[in-house]
Amino acid sequence: MAENMLYESQGMVLDLAKITRLYPAAIVEGGGAEAQVSLEWAEMKSDEVRIAEYVLVFDFDPPGELPENRKILHYPTKEELITAMHEVAAYFS
Repeated sequence: MAENMLYESQGMVLDLAKITRLYPAAIVEGGGAEAQVSLEWAEMKSDEVRIAEYVLVFDFDPPGELPENRKILHYPTKEELITAMHEVAAYFS
């Protein structure tokens, strides 16, 4: 693991050494509602919902607790999300 685990993006500084959960998702719109769903689900249902944006979710709370310290980075395209995921992964290699 990298010595400095501080990841800076979108005006936030995230201490990756303290994350308890990290995952990508999509924000979809359909039927007058908006929801955060898995990328796989969003792609499977792409004919029924519109993908509004992509997000990378960082949880800092212990597993099982409500996510009060969640930070979310927003991306307009899947490619930008994937790029950010690679940047974060580099801290763990």
